[in-house]
Amino acid sequence: MEREEKIAVLQDVMRMKSVNDHETEVATYLKDLLAEHGIDSELVHYEGDRSNLVAELHGAEAGKVLGISGHLDVVAAGDESEWIHPPFDAVIEDGKLYGRGSTDMKAGTVGLVIAMIELKESGRPFKGTIKLLATFGEEIGTLGSKQLTSLGYADDLDGLLIAEPSGPNELVSAHKGSISYKVVSKGKSSHSSMPGEGINAINQLNAFITRANASMQEVADEYESEKLGRTTQAITLISGGTQINSIPERAELEGNIRSIAEYDNDKIQARLTAIIDEINQEIDGSLELTFTQNNFPVDKPSDNDLILAAQKVVGDLPVVGISPTTDGAQFTQADNHFDFLIFGPGEPSLPHQLNEFVKVEEYLSFIDIFQDIFVTYLA
Repeated sequence: MEREEKIAVLQDVMRMKSVNDHETEVATYLKDLLAEHGIDSELVHYEGDRSNLVAELHGAEAGKVLGISGHLDVVAAGDESEWIHPPFDAVIEDGKLYGRGSTDMKAGTVGLVIAMIELKESGRPFKGTIKLLATFGEEIGTLGSKQLTSLGYADDLDGLLIAEPSGPNELVSAHKGSISYKVVSKGKSSHSSMPGEGINAINQLNAFITRANASMQEVADEYESEKLGRTTQAITLISGGTQINSIPERAELEGNIRSIAEYDNDKIQARLTAIIDEINQEIDGSLELTFTQNNFPVDKPSDNDLILAAQKVVGDLPVVGISPTTDGAQFTQADNHFDFLIFGPGEPSLPHQLNEFVKVEEYLSFIDIFQDIFVTYLA
């Protein structure tokens, strides 16, 4: 595939507004691109305009199965007037391709697809199978990878390469988990001049915040991962009340916890549930806790075979862990254990940022790097 065509394909995909939805458009485009080059693929439909894309490329001999994965959705662009270039115009300036999803992670996803195509057309021999698992809904809920895992698509993997943005200078073998939750506080309204006649829902939330923060700090102080550091918690949304002179009868908050394998998601959920139960025994109102996302931490050995294969290709790069979660949180729940690597184009600090971009030359170079990693690992 010519250089300009590889750039144009990425621009085409970036112009598709797959903001936490409408991923089928992207999946269909990539499916048609693969078909043009003789690679069959299938859409795995979820609901509405949401689909995964799965494709396989087989070598001349039987061997291992290498999964390669990227997601098709992007986060919202925010106030588009604040961007240097419109976030869905895919403008190139000074060697940088600007737009929402450029780094996170359409450059990585498209790079994997083109690497499959170029490997096939080069006639370069390899063993085993390369299995594309392109997912919808990674940004909110990791829904696509959860669906594919439940359907068994990851059960035969020997390794999994996720092309999330790491940049060219680090290999990633671990990431934190992510637990999102909502707490709804129900009280009783009254006039603010007579607060004793009501039950203040905001005060009940405050009791939870105080205890939850203290409890999660205990976890952070006691457990630590060499690659991932400590567990963190943040209360990120809060609302309540209707007017200034009424005791609020309802309030709610949402929070997010980044977990590590040393103190896993089940233990954290049990701890928060216990806090809710304790407070409910002490108050006249009530608190209700709901977990809205449960992504597991991934912590694979720094010397797993996929990491070693990548180091043969790109040199002895450091192996690190990262805080953001990926689809690996769901794929690693499959009924097997496999090698794991996160490595892809884009600066890891740019996702979800204003004026997100990817360097064009870095994107192009990763297409060649991916092919070398495929062949080296499967050998």
